[in-house]
Amino acid sequence: MFSDNKKSRKETSNPNKDQNKIAQGTTIKGDIEAQGSFRIEGTLEGTLTTTGKVVLGKSGFIKGEMQCENADLEGKFSGKLKVNNTLSLRSTAQIEGEVITGKLAIEPGADFNATCAMKSSVKNLNDDRRTKKKEGKTA
Repeated sequence: MFSDNKKSRKETSNPNKDQNKIAQGTTIKGDIEAQGSFRIEGTLEGTLTTTGKVVLGKSGFIKGEMQCENADLEGKFSGKLKVNNTLSLRSTAQIEGEVITGKLAIEPGADFNATCAMKSSVKNLNDDRRTKKKEGKTA
């Protein structure tokens, strides 16, 4: 009876809600692919790809590439960062490299030394301009 209950819990578990943690003092070199969220207090040198949210703590450091749905950064990031939805940079964040995001929020005090493309805003702006030009020509 109890074993059936445990099975049903595992089957209904949503991997997008599971959280992975890289603790302070831990260094990982390599690539990580996951569906759950991450909290990073240690160091990652490589590529992190996840469909969840990434929280980079004050002691955390990522050198390489990262792709995720949402990100909340307090630590250091160096490399290429792609956030599909919202990237939030806290006052202690230090970012270098290339950033592609849907939305960007930066607290005062954050170091942001990167090229930045906001994919959804740029696309909509260009589409609006094209539509207006076409309307002006046909009128």
